Order: sequence, then structure tokens, then C-alpha cells
Amino acid sequence: MARLGAAVNIVTTDGPAGRTGFTASAVCSVTDEPPTLLVCINRASSAYPIVTANAVICVNTLAGDHQELSNRFGSKVPPEERFAIGEWRTAHTGAPLLVGAAVSFDCRIARVVPVGTHDVLFCEVVGLSAGDAREGLIYFGRRYHAVTAGGAE
Repeated sequence: MARLGAAVNIVTTDGPAGRTGFTASAVCSVTDEPPTLLVCINRASSAYPIVTANAVICVNTLAGDHQELSNRFGSKVPPEERFAIGEWRTAHTGAPLLVGAAVSFDCRIARVVPVGTHDVLFCEVVGLSAGDAREGLIYFGRRYHAVTAGGAE
């Protein structure tokens, strides 16, 4: 799987079950009508019960300079420490939206399908915030790479 390059995202939630977030590269577009993304989450993840109980997420696609933020959300530090860096605002659903992300998709979880150790969350996009980042962040070969419209750096 390390040879399957993908955009790096921080998936966040907030609601009655609490606030949390995690780093994910298993995210992709499903359909334009209705606008839907899929997000894969490990059922053993500490974020899993909170994400599924709140049933809302914000998929924050990271800019090229967000490696530290990705590492923080991919670590085992408590959720409050994850949100201690970066600038956050509240999306329409209540999920945390990262200011400066390449793009943020505010979503409601519409369907959950279990596959192996993970659940595939089908998420209907209810809001969009396009950032002004000049680079995106991908993960390939167990390393981060900043990419521009002209190619990788």
C-alpha cells in the first residue's frame, strides 16, 4: 500500500460524542450528484466511536506545509493536543474546519459499510471551503511530497 500515493487529509468531528480527528489518505470522490466522498476508518481507532456517534465529519485536504499537523493527528496524542496547532473554525455541521487547508469538505455520514478491519464511510458533502494553498500534500513511498499544479517538488 505504500506505493499507492494519495492526498493527505485530516478528518475531524465534533458533537455530542466529543471532538476528535485523525489523519487519512484513504479518501476519495464517489459521485458529483449528490456530492459524496468515501473515507475509510479503522474500527480499532480511538476516533472511531466518536466519529460514528457524531455522524458528521470535515475532510480537510492538507496543503504542502502541513506535515507537522498530519503527524500530530496521526499520533496517539489526546484529541485536545491535536487541535492545539493549526487554526480551526466550525463548519456548518459543527465539525472543525482547518483554516489554510487546500479544501475542506463538510459532510454528513450517509452510509457505513464494513470491510475487513475498517468501515467505509460514505459522506454526503453539505458544505465546501476552498483554500488558497499553492501546494497539496501527498503521501507516497512512506514519505510526504508537496505537489503543485506543475508537479512534485
